Amino acid sequence: MISGHIFIATSLDGFIARDDGDIEWLLEHDASGEDHGYNDFIKGIDAIIMGRGTFEAMRDVKPWFYSRPVLVLSATLAHQSVPADLAGKVRFTEKSPQQAMAMLEAEGCRRVYVDGGRVIQSFLLEGLISDLVVTRVPILLGSGRPLFGPLTRDIRLNHVSTRPFPSGLVQSTYTIAQ
Repeated sequence: MISGHIFIATSLDGFIARDDGDIEWLLEHDASGEDHGYNDFIKGIDAIIMGRGTFEAMRDVKPWFYSRPVLVLSATLAHQSVPADLAGKVRFTEKSPQQAMAMLEAEGCRRVYVDGGRVIQSFLLEGLISDLVVTRVPILLGSGRPLFGPLTRDIRLNHVSTRPFPSGLVQSTYTIAQ
């Protein structure tokens, strides 16, 4: 059975990007070379689902950051061609979260990395997430794009672990309570 997994960083006040989508503050902290577990996490991932905002923030990072196939959920991009340098690495679709997961499962995927604020929110509400790794970066942005938005119901989590890093980042792992 296919499962969705989150590995994401936020500012201490819960934002994944500035209001304009800028994530330079995050890239500056990530430049320390400190191992925050991403490489171990991605080894167990078959594909990545992200939203348009995340794709647009990352598409010009060279070399292409992702080592797994990327499916971008976007009604806006679904009818456009993938940039030539990302052909074979990225696909666009306007499928719903359930439809996207069913498609990836039919293609043999079992573990999917879900990335991007709105996409994460929709996958959580649909019950498509198994666990979350959230790393808090020691910076206050004051405003921006939140990781979590309004909910129609509570989503209960089980705390698995928390670990601090010398750089000041703090990473917590949770599973979705059943």
